Amino acid sequence: MDIIVCVLLFAGLFFFTGGAVGILRFPDFYSRLHPAGKLDTLGSLLTMTAFALYNLHHFSLGALLTSSKMILIIVFVFVASPTATHAIVDAGVRAGLEPWTSGEKRR
Repeated sequence: MDIIVCVLLFAGLFFFTGGAVGILRFPDFYSRLHPAGKLDTLGSLLTMTAFALYNLHHFSLGALLTSSKMILIIVFVFVASPTATHAIVDAGVRAGLEPWTSGEKRR
């Protein structure tokens, strides 16, 4: 069980790191939102699943309730993160932000 938890934690850390690198390296507002929305959601899924499994190491009713609350957090993140990313993109479109094209210099 500990090996599974460690693999999930390291995989979550990998996706969080990839999301951070993508936010720093991508050229414009719209392309930076892609790693922010996708990789952070997957990283939180993996890390929270690892926490929920680790919490069930010593099985009891309290541990089961705590792990189920962690699963509910995962569900909330999976609903809220794409919704928030869509709202931010919509705000950028309404503000008139133009997507980056290959002929422009990166800022």
